[in-house]
Amino acid sequence: MGRGRQKAKHTKVARELKYFSPDTNYSALQQELSAAEAAEASRVREEDPWAEYASKYNADDDDED
Repeated sequence: MGRGRQKAKHTKVARELKYFSPDTNYSALQQELSAAEAAEASRVREEDPWAEYASKYNADDDDED
Protein backbone atom coordinates (compact mmCIF):
# COMPACT_ATOMS: atom_id res chain seq x y z
CA MET A 1 0.00 0.00 0.00
CA GLY A 2 2.83 2.42 0.81
CA ARG A 3 4.81 1.46 -2.29
CA GLY A 4 2.65 3.54 -4.62
CA ARG A 5 3.17 6.68 -2.57
CA GLN A 6 6.92 6.04 -2.33
CA LYS A 7 7.16 5.44 -6.08
CA ALA A 8 5.25 8.66 -6.76
CA LYS A 9 7.70 10.62 -4.59
CA HIS A 10 10.67 9.08 -6.38
CA THR A 11 9.11 9.89 -9.75
CA LYS A 12 8.52 13.48 -8.67
CA VAL A 13 12.11 13.88 -7.48
CA ALA A 14 13.46 12.29 -10.66
CA ARG A 15 11.41 14.68 -12.81
CA GLU A 16 12.62 17.67 -10.82
CA LEU A 17 16.23 16.59 -11.24
CA LYS A 18 15.78 15.90 -14.94
CA TYR A 19 14.33 19.27 -15.78
CA PHE A 20 16.22 21.39 -13.23
CA SER A 21 18.70 23.72 -14.84
CA PRO A 22 20.66 25.83 -12.38
CA ASP A 23 22.03 29.20 -13.40
CA THR A 24 25.57 28.69 -14.62
CA ASN A 25 28.13 31.40 -14.10
CA TYR A 26 30.19 30.94 -17.27
CA SER A 27 32.66 33.72 -16.48
CA ALA A 28 33.56 32.11 -13.14
CA LEU A 29 33.89 28.75 -14.88
CA GLN A 30 36.16 30.25 -17.52
CA GLN A 31 38.35 31.87 -14.86
CA GLU A 32 38.61 28.63 -12.95
CA LEU A 33 39.57 26.63 -16.03
CA SER A 34 42.09 29.20 -17.24
CA ALA A 35 43.67 29.32 -13.78
CA ALA A 36 44.04 25.54 -13.81
CA GLU A 37 45.64 25.63 -17.28
CA ALA A 38 48.01 28.41 -16.21
CA ALA A 39 49.04 26.49 -13.10
CA GLU A 40 49.69 23.38 -15.14
CA ALA A 41 51.70 25.27 -17.75
CA SER A 42 53.80 27.05 -15.15
CA ARG A 43 54.58 23.89 -13.25
CA VAL A 44 58.19 23.00 -13.80
CA ARG A 45 58.63 19.39 -14.70
CA GLU A 46 61.52 18.03 -12.73
CA GLU A 47 63.75 15.31 -13.98
CA ASP A 48 63.61 11.93 -12.36
CA PRO A 49 65.92 12.12 -9.32
CA TRP A 50 66.83 8.45 -9.77
CA ALA A 51 67.68 8.67 -13.48
CA GLU A 52 71.43 8.77 -12.87
CA TYR A 53 71.22 5.50 -10.93
CA ALA A 54 68.92 3.82 -13.44
CA SER A 55 71.51 3.88 -16.22
CA LYS A 56 74.14 2.45 -13.85
CA TYR A 57 71.98 -0.46 -12.76
CA ASN A 58 70.54 -1.10 -16.22
CA ALA A 59 74.11 -1.38 -17.56
CA ASP A 60 74.88 -3.99 -14.86
CA ASP A 61 71.80 -5.98 -15.86
CA ASP A 62 73.00 -6.09 -19.47
CA ASP A 63 76.38 -7.50 -18.41
CA GLU A 64 74.81 -10.44 -16.58
CA ASP A 65 73.01 -11.79 -19.66
